Amino acid sequence: MKLTHRNIDKSNSGSVTLVPEEPEDMWHTYNLVSVGDTIKSTTIRKVQNESATGSVSVNKVRTTLTIQVESIDFDTQACVLRVSGRNVQENQYVKMGAYHTLLLEMNRQFTLSKHEWDSVALDRIDTACDPAQHADLMAIIMQEGIAHVCLVTPSMTLVRAKVETNIPRKRKGMCDQHTKGLHRFYDQIIQAFQRHVNFDIVKCVLIASPGFVKDQFADYLFAQAVKMDDKSIIDNRSKFVLVHSSSGFKHSLKEVLADPSIAVKLADTKAAGEVKALDDFYAMLQTDPDRAYYGIRHCERACEQQAVELLMVSDELFRAQNVAQRKRYVALVDSVKENGGDVKIFSSLHVSGEQLGQLSGVAAILRFPMPEEDEDNDADDSDD
Repeated sequence: MKLTHRNIDKSNSGSVTLVPEEPEDMWHTYNLVSVGDTIKSTTIRKVQNESATGSVSVNKVRTTLTIQVESIDFDTQACVLRVSGRNVQENQYVKMGAYHTLLLEMNRQFTLSKHEWDSVALDRIDTACDPAQHADLMAIIMQEGIAHVCLVTPSMTLVRAKVETNIPRKRKGMCDQHTKGLHRFYDQIIQAFQRHVNFDIVKCVLIASPGFVKDQFADYLFAQAVKMDDKSIIDNRSKFVLVHSSSGFKHSLKEVLADPSIAVKLADTKAAGEVKALDDFYAMLQTDPDRAYYGIRHCERACEQQAVELLMVSDELFRAQNVAQRKRYVALVDSVKENGGDVKIFSSLHVSGEQLGQLSGVAAILRFPMPEEDEDNDADDSDD
């Protein structure tokens, strides 16, 4: 993400002008834009012209519109953000108050204005504009007949290709058909992989499957690379890591990222950090439950006692339409940071973020045990 202009005053109101440069930047944009904000960007608008004879012609014109956001829709596959609302700035083609949908996409500049920029939104801009943040992990999760080629960025898991093929079964005297089917399947995966991999950025390629499918595929991949003299795969052979997964589907990625054998390779990726934090929380819940809290009221009570060592929050909570609810989570994050605690904001597009969402979206590991309050207070919590 490129930050071309920033004008935020002491009261935290103002605007920023940004240019998304890669798919992950669109996810950051989706998390930055809230209902009630104003966005200025170029767009195409159909304009009707009536001639002196009464005939009507329709032309498409490119114009710059400023709208007040009323609804936001993010297409994760196309990485496009559709922002709808009313026009709030006079324009020669569009009346004040007329509805329009702006299409925000990669390499299209936009200006976002807010009445109040909170600390979470400002942190996200800093993260998005940090050149060190890149998609540094690729994963091929497979089983016989199905494979998913995924790009794991610090904020989201993108399924770049899904390969599905019917492979004939092994039959007595007909093993050739099975082998040909397998090779056809492997070739499709290799083509999908080569379309999306950039070894200048990718630090590690995971190949995961149940059984020996991953080993057979890796042998075939490297044999084909030697045969075709594919230097990109041969030179980066050390980046490939084979690990076990329970299936060839995307949800198996969490167990793959948690595998200790690849922790060293992934030590500097945010995805592995999130998985480890969530694993530590579950382990604490088993061994010392008074140091593992989840739910907003429990975490706020622990924060009041300066007990929070690590706070985990799903970014979904900051997209709440209710301003008071968003401010409540922002205040919790700020308070934990002030007290010297660590805060991890999980992406709801990551498997670890989906799991955190099942725990109400907010959880904390405490510095010291805090026994539960009495049953009356617990009953109040459940009514909340």
